[in-house]
Amino acid sequence: MRFIPTKVHAVLDYVVAIALILAPTIFMFEEVGGAAVIVPRVLGVGLILYSLFTRYELGLIKVIGMPIHLVFDVLASIVLIASPFLFGFADEAPNAWLPHIVVGVAVILVVLCSKSQPGVSVSGTRAHANSVA
Repeated sequence: MRFIPTKVHAVLDYVVAIALILAPTIFMFEEVGGAAVIVPRVLGVGLILYSLFTRYELGLIKVIGMPIHLVFDVLASIVLIASPFLFGFADEAPNAWLPHIVVGVAVILVVLCSKSQPGVSVSGTRAHANSVA
């Protein structure tokens, strides 16, 4: 069931991170303030940071294995999904809390479909046989 290559996952990581940082502006809930705004922005910055340290095609420092990265993704998604209820903004307009839940669930689905090891690189240095399905 894991069909999303790590390179595609990496691109999605940076796109989702930027979307999380901009979500309060895009979905017009900046005026709600507090955790509704802080949580997605902090998680977006965090996603950029741990993506830069992940051993995949778009990582720069490459010290975190992809399986650990996927665990971070799930944990961050759980925080994102739970945040409207934990921080008391679930009673605000749907544009303030629904993006948290939708993005959190979507990221978990992407994790479930993402390969846990990079495939063969352009230089052929990593054998596909070493990848874990």
